[in-house]
Amino acid sequence: MNVSFIGGGVMAEAIISGMKEAALNVNITVSEPIPERARYLADTYGVTVAANNVNAVLSADLAVLAVKPQQLAEVADEIANVAKSSERLTVMSIMAGVQANTIVNQIGCDRLIRIMANTPSQVGIGATAWTATSTVSDEMREFAGKMLSSFGVQVYFEDEKLVDIATALSASGPAYVFVFIEALIDGAVQLGMTNADARELAIQMVLGSAALAKETGKHPAELRNMVTSPGGTTAAALQALEAGGFRKASIEAVLAAYQRGEELAQLSDG
Repeated sequence: MNVSFIGGGVMAEAIISGMKEAALNVNITVSEPIPERARYLADTYGVTVAANNVNAVLSADLAVLAVKPQQLAEVADEIANVAKSSERLTVMSIMAGVQANTIVNQIGCDRLIRIMANTPSQVGIGATAWTATSTVSDEMREFAGKMLSSFGVQVYFEDEKLVDIATALSASGPAYVFVFIEALIDGAVQLGMTNADARELAIQMVLGSAALAKETGKHPAELRNMVTSPGGTTAAALQALEAGGFRKASIEAVLAAYQRGEELAQLSDG
């Protein structure tokens, strides 16, 4: 499988690293405008560096658009002729908030996979939601599943709207968790713990709690009850969280992220 990346940024590197780690049978080409970055990717992962975007797409079975949404029009102008004329090319987009039909209309290739990954993909434990147009072959769908699994968990959705919801949940979600970790550290520091010790304990607690939820498969409420004794310290903490609107704010964060995604999608369509 010949996989070409248009753009060699952080998320592109996470995907490349995952594929290399999983030893997938792929030939990887990258078109990256910053020479130093291109050399780094070539030296670190053994990828081929293309002279330009057109050259990268010419040899590709799968072309990954790893660029910012505002760069789509420029990239589309460059590769549209090649994409339209190719009978084998499938395009994969990692751009946030850009709908499949917008990309198809601009690129001219109706074989499109749209993914929404997150920053933990950089350390191999990401969460990726994806969808594909009906014209994407079964072979390419199977490869995409393996590719996305190489750097974390992947969930396929037939309905593209669910990818937009996942954007608000799992793609933006790490920021919510980081705010939570920051707040926990601040609380411990106020009580007299050093910042370094508080940071190590808070991060490990979040990591371990997530691992426990995944490993046991138990409902979060059940796991919460396992920690909470009547009249105890955890019960007092949970009461403070509820009084402060923690649950409501968390729900509203997901809804706000989704709403903003809808607004950005409308702008990109325009």
